[in-house]
Amino acid sequence: MNFDIVKRNYKRGLWTVAMVRTAVRKGVITKEQFTEITGMAY
Repeated sequence: MNFDIVKRNYKRGLWTVAMVRTAVRKGVITKEQFTEITGMAY
C-alpha cells in the first residue's frame, strides 16, 4: 500500500474520505498527501 494506490482507489470511488483518513493514521500516507488526494484539510 502506498500513496499512488490510495490516490487511485479514491479517484475511482473505491475508497471513502474516511478510508483515506485511516491510511494517514496508519502511516501509509502523510497529512499533506491526504489533502492532495481529497482536496480537504486533514
